[in-house]
Amino acid sequence: MTEAPQPSAEPTLRLRGVGRRFGGLHAVRHVDLDVYPGERSAILGPNGAGKTTLFNVISGDFPPTSGRVELFGENVTALSAPVRTKLGLARTYQKSRLFLGLSVEDNLYLAVVGVHTGHLRPVLLPRKDRGYRDKARWGAEAVGLTSKLDELVGSLSHGEQRQLEVGMARVSDPKLMLLDEPASGLSRGERVALIDLLLKLDPAITLILIEHDMDVALRVAERVTMMHDGEVIVEGTPAEIRANQLVHDLYLGSGYREEEP
Repeated sequence: MTEAPQPSAEPTLRLRGVGRRFGGLHAVRHVDLDVYPGERSAILGPNGAGKTTLFNVISGDFPPTSGRVELFGENVTALSAPVRTKLGLARTYQKSRLFLGLSVEDNLYLAVVGVHTGHLRPVLLPRKDRGYRDKARWGAEAVGLTSKLDELVGSLSHGEQRQLEVGMARVSDPKLMLLDEPASGLSRGERVALIDLLLKLDPAITLILIEHDMDVALRVAERVTMMHDGEVIVEGTPAEIRANQLVHDLYLGSGYREEEP
């Protein structure tokens, strides 16, 4: 576990009054949030709480309909997703965006090319491409997929595909990583591997994850934000979240029992 961030540090992410509407639907309402450099944070909540919409606003996939988004001390509210990526933001999505017909190495290579050039080049530049390939292989090693470099992504297990998605975010050298339900659909063993992977991330990287698996979220995160109906209703440490009756009533239910991974 990384050391707790210094309260005096400039937040990596600051949200003030952020909202997002889709017609008459308020998917996100008046969200204030500070996440500090190196912090491991989780956003929890039932389906429809607004978690992924909030990620989409942070990453620039959707513009907010109200409020302000700051990344690394800069107002990025009006900036596009590619610009935010170049500033140091990387994310994964609920649904896989992998190229299943390509190899693990090629997926990582394309992630490196995309963040460095913003597009895929029709002309190969051998010296640069050699560096990009080296970075792709480094990314595979970072997420435990070195032995799978030449395998087609479609042949990987679901857990290995999730590892690859983290690797594709990692090769962009992000300052902030947003992971949207990385444990979704994983077996017990795959969950253990994911927790280990996330705990071993470079402590300089700020991490925010959306997660339905409470055991994953409360083991990885130092700070937890609970959303309901588009609003933040509770914030605290994992211990405070476990003990909070409102969290149990709205999300965990009376049958929740923490498991060992």
